[in-house]
Amino acid sequence: MTDMEKLFAEVEALRPFMVETLSRLVEIPAVSPLDGGQGEAAKAAWLSDLIEELDLGKIGRYDAPDDDAPGGFRPNLVLSVAGGRAVGRLALVTHLDVVPEGNRALWETDPFKAVVREGRIYGRGSCDNGQELTASLCAALALKKAGLTPSREVLLCFVADEERGSTKGIRHLLKEGFFRSDDLVVVPDGGNEKGDFIEVAEKSVLWLQFRVKGRQVHASRPDLGLNACRVANAFAVELDGALHRVFPDVDDLFIPSRSTFEPTKRLLNVANVNTVPGEEVFCIDCRVLPAVSLDEVLKVIKVIMTETERKTGATIGLEVLERSDAAAPTPAEAPVVTALSEALREVYRFEPLVGGIGGATCAACFRQAGIPAVVWAQEAECAHMPNEYAVIDHLVSEAKVFALLMARP
Repeated sequence: MTDMEKLFAEVEALRPFMVETLSRLVEIPAVSPLDGGQGEAAKAAWLSDLIEELDLGKIGRYDAPDDDAPGGFRPNLVLSVAGGRAVGRLALVTHLDVVPEGNRALWETDPFKAVVREGRIYGRGSCDNGQELTASLCAALALKKAGLTPSREVLLCFVADEERGSTKGIRHLLKEGFFRSDDLVVVPDGGNEKGDFIEVAEKSVLWLQFRVKGRQVHASRPDLGLNACRVANAFAVELDGALHRVFPDVDDLFIPSRSTFEPTKRLLNVANVNTVPGEEVFCIDCRVLPAVSLDEVLKVIKVIMTETERKTGATIGLEVLERSDAAAPTPAEAPVVTALSEALREVYRFEPLVGGIGGATCAACFRQAGIPAVVWAQEAECAHMPNEYAVIDHLVSEAKVFALLMARP
């Protein structure tokens, strides 16, 4: 039996332990204090005890101050597994926190009581991100049981605050200078059912809200007012055409390959049919290719706003709800992309697709800091949904991929 066959056999043997571990993680709520929860302290404490029991390596604590959290901190754990002399450290970054359960009436089971049935583990956080946390931990355990030493130092990072912006998690560790430019960083916090997509780039994100003000009147005398709904409709159409016309750039790294400017949310204007609205509020979601400046996008928008105001007499206000300027993509030839691609070929026997998404994931934090990072997972697309679940076969396959990443130079 080769070392790799032995390693995969150890991963398979850990299947019951993986199910038990992920089930226990589900049953320790770790909702952000910003969402009414108690944070990640209880989950971090349980996980730290488990790691001590497994004797996998050195555990570091990098707590971030947080006055809103019980105890005044948000925990970040890092398990360091000693390895060989291959260049760079391998960092697998998963998160402890989960989103709230939402409407419990939509759940068929208790969201914080793990239920195992038909090859799945149900519960909040089972998919996002407990599956990958468990897989990374069990990959390191499988190496130990197989008597293999990682080719390089391995860092299993279990971080806080991913669901609310990573300020107390990844960004805190980056601020503390924990990560290095030559680290091989994998953020397994997004993927698909097949597991064939490696995300190396994200578009810029711009969420905009427009407030069009006219003059409200009875619908029988529209001549006395200024219909904000009509102005907003015409403005939205003009804006849509202008943005697609001015920014036609194509980048085949992304799906879709162009910048997108999608009208989305509209607020209620008037409650009755026979009133001409004096105010109309709507939003657009812009996902912009990295080569396009968000400042240039905003310039075009403001020109259309000014022209519409001049022609109609309405006033238009603009609020930027969210702005995230894309970092430079992780190069397709980066060592972390090469290593992950090779592992996927060996485990799944397919050729992975390397590409970009509309954004945004917490991997952007690393890219903004000049550290190449990739996002990969094989997971059911049910994160944040009622009846969230993890597929046990996905969990085991991920552990094999992570184990290969650790073992191979």
